Amino acid sequence: MVNGLIIRSSSIHAAGCYTTRAIKKGSRVCEYDGPRFSKEEADDRYRDRFITYLFSCGEAGTVIDGFGTAMFINHSCAPNCETEEDEGRIFVCALRDISAGEELTYEYNLYDSDDAEGDCYCGAPRCRGTMFSEVEVKRRARIAKKSLIAASQPKKKRLA
Repeated sequence: MVNGLIIRSSSIHAAGCYTTRAIKKGSRVCEYDGPRFSKEEADDRYRDRFITYLFSCGEAGTVIDGFGTAMFINHSCAPNCETEEDEGRIFVCALRDISAGEELTYEYNLYDSDDAEGDCYCGAPRCRGTMFSEVEVKRRARIAKKSLIAASQPKKKRLA
């Protein structure tokens, strides 16, 4: 894994993770690590929290409560990294050669959330405007369409 990662102010969001050395395409940059628990436990634990660093992994619905350098890697619609699962562990890997001094980013692909928040401010030329995955964006559009159709239907009168 690459050493030489630092945390500092980011133009994307709050603090970001930057590299002090060049990183080659395909290299594992760092591991997304921390305590693990179920999605249900995470929902209970963070019900009233505005900011979380949760990463869903595996088919069993395990959630990693981010701790360490990786939790500062911001979302971008034009990322220079991606995440890779390997035997239940999550690694951040370089999608391309990354120059020293660059901020590390990956697509969050948020999903399965009732939260309306998820706006993206990454500044990429083709920013989608959301950190939600394409699948989640489509799911939300279907729900909104169904709600709109239901709202436009005439109300049926109830006979007593």
